[in-house]
Amino acid sequence: MTDSPDRSSLPDAPVRIRPEIAALPPYRQGKQAGSDSYKLSSNENPFDPLPSVLIALQSAAAVNRYPDATAGRLRQRLGARFGVSPDEVHIGAGSVSILAQLILAAAGPGDEVIYAWRSFEAYPGLALVAGAVPVEVPLDADARHDLPAMAAAVTDRTRVIIVCSPNNPTGPIVTHAEFEQFLAAVPRDVLVVLDEAYAEFVTAPDAVDGMRVLGTSGHDNVVALRTFSKAFGLAGLRIGYAIGHRRILDAARTTSIPLSVTAQAEEAALASLTAESELLERVRVIAERRDRLAEGLREIGWRVPDAQGNFVWLAAGDQATAVAEAFDEEGLIVRPFAGDGVRISVGEHESVERVLQIAASVVRTLPEGHSGRR
Repeated sequence: MTDSPDRSSLPDAPVRIRPEIAALPPYRQGKQAGSDSYKLSSNENPFDPLPSVLIALQSAAAVNRYPDATAGRLRQRLGARFGVSPDEVHIGAGSVSILAQLILAAAGPGDEVIYAWRSFEAYPGLALVAGAVPVEVPLDADARHDLPAMAAAVTDRTRVIIVCSPNNPTGPIVTHAEFEQFLAAVPRDVLVVLDEAYAEFVTAPDAVDGMRVLGTSGHDNVVALRTFSKAFGLAGLRIGYAIGHRRILDAARTTSIPLSVTAQAEEAALASLTAESELLERVRVIAERRDRLAEGLREIGWRVPDAQGNFVWLAAGDQATAVAEAFDEEGLIVRPFAGDGVRISVGEHESVERVLQIAASVVRTLPEGHSGRR
């Protein structure tokens, strides 16, 4: 597996490009898998789409027409679900596109965007594209958000703070009590984005719930992000949503690319909400599979943080690339983060034992005292 190329060695562009953009590597998705491999690199839902969702997709065949730019029916449905008005719901081509819109709306040149690190790899790029300054606050020793340190990092230039719960790629949640204490320490005019892309997989009873937070007075500066890509299995259709104050979401809508949410994605999301009980049964299976995988990895000697998404984290450190290659050679495509660790998505049932077999052989190659070993 290879990391992104050193872009400083690439030929100059034929036009003038912003230096910070020229130096920024493009987003690199999880490696694709061959027909005889398991793709465990992109946190995708391993189950095939439900028949009812496929029927809804087939009914949305008028691709010669533009979609409803507001995704009005889905906004109505989600508003009723969460007890908010449709104006307090925003739909985007995946939750990451809404995050980009929010950052563009709130932060400009010289402003600061704070987030934990390591967290979702798109965060620094989104800040730089807006012209803002990324401010990374290290995770604590348990691979969790250090919220007191994040609050202490706030300056008069801070415009956006991103909190990812469960944290991608390491797995732990932020508790509701921790998040409330954090909000009390943050200026009320700073936008706090709670990225809950994996919320449906959470089983910890004390985890923060963005919808519960937004139902509490005094938190108008919070926007919760969720997606249909993970638990609902619509990653290939790119559709996510935000819940928050109407004026904040209006600003995000202003910066969005028009008509980026397709009619097919909206139809599939509506059908998925209708079939939610069936889909959440699949989520329960994945969560149980995740817990079994995490416990098995710990038993064979890996140090695995609390896993609350649909993935587990191996703190392989400087051995991350080599560890990922060992999995790759055996037909398991995982996601390395050079210098930090390896994320393994929870995939098909048959993949679990193979992951454990390879992980058992790899952990023995790590030196004594390595951060990845228990």
